[in-house]
Amino acid sequence: MSEVLIHWPDGSSCLVAGGTDWLEAASRAGYDIPTGCLGGSCGACEIDVNGETVRACIATVPSEAISEIRVELVSDPFW
Repeated sequence: MSEVLIHWPDGSSCLVAGGTDWLEAASRAGYDIPTGCLGGSCGACEIDVNGETVRACIATVPSEAISEIRVELVSDPFW
């Protein structure tokens, strides 16, 4: 499986195999993604992955031919 370079909001970067859980990938990089329900229903763990919003607790790092990913935390004005 190919590795993907992930750039985190705090400026750190790491290489992770495609298909890795987002929370595991963040943990390996020493980056903390906020969580709530860990089942995908609350949205506390939403991150923007190259501009697409995903819920980190139920999603994985893309395994298709992507070599770099930029992650940003989603900001919700109602939280």
